[in-house]
Amino acid sequence: MSFITSIGTAVPENCFPQMQIAEFMASALQMDEYDQRKLKALYKTTKIAQRHSVLADYGKPYSAYQFYPQSPDLEPFPTISQRMIAYQKFALPLCLKAIENLNIDTKGITHIVTVSCTGMYAPGLDIEIISALNLDTTIQRTAINFMGCYGAFNGLKMADTICKANPNAKVLVVCVELCTLHFQKKMEEDFLLSNALFADGAAAVLVESKGQEKSLELHSFFCDLYFEGKQDMAWKVADFGFEMTLTSYIPKLVKLGIKSLIDRLLMNSGIANSAIDLYAMHPGGKAILEAIETALEITKEDNRYAYQVLRDYGNMSSCTVLFVLNEILKNTTEADKGKNILSGAFGPGLTLESMILRVN
Repeated sequence: MSFITSIGTAVPENCFPQMQIAEFMASALQMDEYDQRKLKALYKTTKIAQRHSVLADYGKPYSAYQFYPQSPDLEPFPTISQRMIAYQKFALPLCLKAIENLNIDTKGITHIVTVSCTGMYAPGLDIEIISALNLDTTIQRTAINFMGCYGAFNGLKMADTICKANPNAKVLVVCVELCTLHFQKKMEEDFLLSNALFADGAAAVLVESKGQEKSLELHSFFCDLYFEGKQDMAWKVADFGFEMTLTSYIPKLVKLGIKSLIDRLLMNSGIANSAIDLYAMHPGGKAILEAIETALEITKEDNRYAYQVLRDYGNMSSCTVLFVLNEILKNTTEADKGKNILSGAFGPGLTLESMILRVN
C-alpha cells in the first residue's frame, strides 16, 4: 500500500484578474474593437476569476515590461532560449515554496520524482532541489517531462510502485508548470483558447507506504488512449516557445471516452460506481468539467473542488489536480474515513488517466 501523507501547493506572487489578462492579450495581438469584444467574451466564459504568473508583465503597460520587449507588438518576440532561461530562473523557487508548504521533515526522503512539461534543463530541478534543501546526494531521482496535464498521475504511479517495492521509501513528487512563459502571439482559435486558460503553479506531495493521521491511500490506477483525439491536443517545441494545440472538440472527446475509462477503472478496482463519494477531476476548462458531469452523471456540486481551483488559479497543467486533491484533503474529517475519491486528467494522445484514492 501507499499513501499521500502531505500535499503542499504554491503559486507565484503575480496575480491578475482574468479580464486584465484579456486586456494584455488584446493589446499584444493588436486586435480591432470587434475582435476585442469576442476575446473578452471568451475570457468571461472560462469562469476563471484570476491567474498567477512568474511574469509581472501581464499587469503592466508595455513601456514597463521586463520579459517581453517594450513595444506594442512585443517584437522581437522572445525565443525559446529566452523562455527556458526564465524557466530555470523561476521554477526552482516555486518548487521550494511548495515543498516548504508540505510541513514535513525532508531529511528522510529517499526518492524524488519531478514532473514538468513547460521547461527543461540539465542538471535539472531534481538536482537543484537536493542542493537547495541539503538532502542526501544518494537520493534516487526520476524526471517525468512533457506529458501535459496528466503528468502528476505518472508521478504518483512511480511513487506508488517505489513504496510497494520498498516499505521504508519516502517519495517526494514535485510538479511545476510555468505555462505563462509560452504565450503565443497568434490569432488562431487554439492559441486564443490556451492563452485564456493556462497559468503557473507548483505542487509537492509526499508518498509513503504507511498512512498518517490524515492521508489519502493510492488505491488503483487506469490509463487509456483515445486516438480519435490525437490531433486535437498536442504540445510541441517551436522557435518562440512551446505551442499548444487545444481544439474546441476536446470536451466532446472527453465526454465520449471517459465513461468507458472509468467503468474499466472501477471494474479492475473491484469498486462499484455507487461507492464513489468524492471527485478530483483535473479542471482543464469549464467545458471539460461539464462534459465529465454529463458522461458520469454527476453534479456541479460533486465537481465543486475542481471548479474552485479553476476559478482561483486557472489550468496549471500537471500540478492542477494536486491542488484539487489538496482542497479535498483539507476539508475531510473523521466522518469521511474510508470514502473513495475518483480522479482523472487528460492530455496529448488523447491520453485519459484515472485513479481511485481512499480517505485514510
